[in-house]
Amino acid sequence: MNAAIPIAQRPLSTVLAYAALIVCVAMGIRHSFGLFLTPMSMEHQWSREVFSFALALQNLMWGASQPFAGWLADRFGARRVLWSASLLYALGLLGMAWAASGTGLAATAGLMIGAAQSGCTYSVVFAAMGRLVPDAKRGWAMGVVAAAGSFGQFLMIPLAAGLIGGLGWFGTLLVFAAGALLIMPLGSALTSGLAAGAAGSGQTAREALGEAMRERGFVLLIAGFFVCGFQVVFIGVHFPSYLIDKGMGAETGMTALALIGLFNVFGSYSAGHLGSRWPKRHLLAAIYVARSVTIGLFLWAPLTAVSVYLFSAAMGLLWLSTVPLTNAIVAQVFGVRYLGMLSGLVFFSHQVGSFLGAWLGGRLFDTTGSYDAVWGICILLGVLSALIHLPIDERSLQARRLATTA
Repeated sequence: MNAAIPIAQRPLSTVLAYAALIVCVAMGIRHSFGLFLTPMSMEHQWSREVFSFALALQNLMWGASQPFAGWLADRFGARRVLWSASLLYALGLLGMAWAASGTGLAATAGLMIGAAQSGCTYSVVFAAMGRLVPDAKRGWAMGVVAAAGSFGQFLMIPLAAGLIGGLGWFGTLLVFAAGALLIMPLGSALTSGLAAGAAGSGQTAREALGEAMRERGFVLLIAGFFVCGFQVVFIGVHFPSYLIDKGMGAETGMTALALIGLFNVFGSYSAGHLGSRWPKRHLLAAIYVARSVTIGLFLWAPLTAVSVYLFSAAMGLLWLSTVPLTNAIVAQVFGVRYLGMLSGLVFFSHQVGSFLGAWLGGRLFDTTGSYDAVWGICILLGVLSALIHLPIDERSLQARRLATTA
């Protein structure tokens, strides 16, 4: 694949600042949805599965539309995609506020917001960054932007909790709809001077996709990222309600999610930094093993506020640290020309896992009255994902061809 030439006149700090702010807004709003489960379900007299299904559908739609959004960004430029996603995000939040049935919630919070997120989060932003950041700093830069998404969670969780307490969940969604429109000017600033369309000539998107699917490491990345989605979305959606069921106050769940966001800042940044020094596949395997151990210790220990906060801090370090490493492997192996499309395809697997994590959590709770089975699934999947990542070859396809020729 042909690598695009970075635009030297754009300072790296400027590129990172705008990319980070876009992800901070988009992911910050998204991470607060778990706080709406209880108040919206109580007011509309919905079962827990209704809200869980809507968020599960959101994650599935996000993943299904992500390769297409990535391809559009590769082909026509990221600015148009970011603008469209910003508007759709705001409309989805407004629709979510006025949804009076499970079907309405699924259409707005599920389909509309899911499609919007595909156009304003990691794959599209990373696709733009891939043409603006030098190869040697790409993994680190992705870590910085992923950390910004985590910082958005840290900021947005207490903000959402405060707004829900003061304005109610309805008013909070209206405020968030206005906030989603900030992605428009930020997207314009990020892509200023960036030519639309994929640079270079020769390989088509269809050929790039076929080449990637024949590469075993790419298929393993797809399988492994499924686990990440399952774990983090189950915890993000259901953890506050899990704690309430155990007799803890709502503020404990809010604090737990905020701590995950805070420590995720350090975890995402560190992962991007370490990925430039050590094999990324080994780091990914270590992250998934550490998640399983952390969940196991949390369930084994007596449940207290201290154990909740320690668990949240540990999970925060491991939360989205997989994102810069996974995307950096894709860019390292295949180049940046079709990075949006290929990373979007890997992310689709993540969102299939997210769908199952969100929906199965609500489904099994309604069936058994407990989250124990889903916690066990999270532990098992973490171990399997660690084993999946170990055989991945991180060398670029071009380097492999040269080695074969030599």
